[in-house]
Amino acid sequence: MSRIKIELPPKFIFSTEISLRISDINYGGHLGNDSVLSIFQEARIRFLNQFGYSEKSIEGSSIIMVDAAIQYKSQGFYGDVLIVELYVDDIHRSGCDLVYRATNKITGKEIARGKTGIVFFDYKNNKLVSVPEAFKKLIEELNS
Repeated sequence: MSRIKIELPPKFIFSTEISLRISDINYGGHLGNDSVLSIFQEARIRFLNQFGYSEKSIEGSSIIMVDAAIQYKSQGFYGDVLIVELYVDDIHRSGCDLVYRATNKITGKEIARGKTGIVFFDYKNNKLVSVPEAFKKLIEELNS
């Protein structure tokens, strides 16, 4: 079976610090695999919030995750501060990909990479919608 390989973008457009909580640590004494996706979600929410958005409200639409991939690189431990970076890639008709990298702030060691596919969704009508033009324009500006 081939391994997941997540390519990193040439630059990231957002960065935030997230401390590992005791609830992020598994029975092996290190960052649990289930917590990595939650950490990436927290970074995504912080990214959206800086523009007045939330996962339920982006220019009148919501977003839902349609797929996720994580590549684990090294261990994280209770109390570590992670720098979590985010990049928006591959905008298409109804969604885009978000690429993440989590790095230990002190050691510089990469902890994990991730990629989530999101689509824009209208919960009222229970259907996919197009990426809002204002969001698309914002991302194009940030990526340039």
